[in-house]
Amino acid sequence: MKYDIIIVGSGPGGYVTAIRASQLGFKTAVVEKESLGGVCLNWGCIPTKALLKSAQVYEYLKHVDQYGLKAESIDKDFEAVIKRSRGVAEGMSKGVQFLMKKNKIDVIEGFGKVKAGKKIDVTSKDGKLTEYSASHIIIATGARSRELPNLPQDGKKVIGYRQAMTLPSQPKSMIVVGSGAIGVEFASFYNSMGTEVTIVEFQPTIVPVEDKDISKQFERSLKKAGIKIMTNSSVETVDTSGAGVKATVKTKKGEQNLEADILLSAVGIKTNIENIGLEDVGIITDRDKILVNDWYQTNIPGYYAIGDVTPGPALAHVASAEGITCVEKIAGLHSEVIDYGNIPGCTYASPEIASVGLTEEQAKEQGYELKVGKFPFSASGKATAAGTTDGFVKVIFDAKYGEWLGCHMIGAGVTDMIAEAVLGRKLETTGHEVLKTIHPHPTMSEAVMEAVADAYDEVIHL
Repeated sequence: MKYDIIIVGSGPGGYVTAIRASQLGFKTAVVEKESLGGVCLNWGCIPTKALLKSAQVYEYLKHVDQYGLKAESIDKDFEAVIKRSRGVAEGMSKGVQFLMKKNKIDVIEGFGKVKAGKKIDVTSKDGKLTEYSASHIIIATGARSRELPNLPQDGKKVIGYRQAMTLPSQPKSMIVVGSGAIGVEFASFYNSMGTEVTIVEFQPTIVPVEDKDISKQFERSLKKAGIKIMTNSSVETVDTSGAGVKATVKTKKGEQNLEADILLSAVGIKTNIENIGLEDVGIITDRDKILVNDWYQTNIPGYYAIGDVTPGPALAHVASAEGITCVEKIAGLHSEVIDYGNIPGCTYASPEIASVGLTEEQAKEQGYELKVGKFPFSASGKATAAGTTDGFVKVIFDAKYGEWLGCHMIGAGVTDMIAEAVLGRKLETTGHEVLKTIHPHPTMSEAVMEAVADAYDEVIHL
């Protein structure tokens, strides 16, 4: 069968690309080996947020007295929490199925392997092989949990994120290796549920990609919640022969032995580029990534790649944007190159973290003279009324021209607030323009304006 565009993979990169391609008039198909929506909808972004919401509600229930309320026999049903999360994921996947039908996109079920001549072999679950061809083939096969040689995942005692979302029973104790977004989100969830959690991080700070002030505040918040944190540490060996897991951890002070029911390996991702025909076609890869140009074209005409399999940030919203840019370029529309310096990053732990642009350290390294402002949520009327005063907003401006270089937030709901900074930076907004933009009161978003005011020595509420 012949198509204009075939996309291999139906995650937030693949299915969004397919819809935009169809809108532009292309005869489009998506190849998917598992479930529509990919990891994000089925095993990542969406179901983890459902778990974290249950944890947040449980935390509120445990502290209702702080709101002048009374409740008795507060407890959780771990199996029901997991079941709700799976239900949310299934609902979202069905939503993608509806979008495919609405946009007249063919869904080809099976494992796709690209071939020379702009062709794809798809092997169905029953082993049937069918060949398809297209004028343009877009690879969006995503990534999976990375396994370290000394941390082989058995799916029972040493697990990845997929097993962490569907454990049959709640573990009493858990070791989380890695403090990126995946690691700290699961650490936060299981800690809220009552599991004893220890985070082991190789870097000197947790959430190491964040501004150092954010990392310090986040570490304080996690420790306050009862999570144990070991930085400058690495798991050297794991013994699963007993009832649980015994981990030997190398620290600056020497080796330390940890025991837990479960060890979650959250040390990054591995792209799904094996056995999909890249070598047969001659598509160039480097360090586990498919090399592409600004329009996501590979070195072989007619073949493209987007999302986690390319060198950009491995984020769902990035994959979607790349796919839209790719097909709009194919359609001959005027399309802007994506600005990877203005990609927001969000971590949905408790408290949440959101950031965009340069950290203070990066800005100094690049030679900028800075104006830096911070506003704590402890000084926010809305945060105080809501009982969510942990955290702050930090803004970084170029002192010479007023360019908004970076914005970093930690606190309740900040993942919904960061878009103001992303849009402001896109429009080349200066600090004075943010300061003179009236923000509604009382809201958490006022903290952005107040942080800018602090940077320019005009802060009112500090």
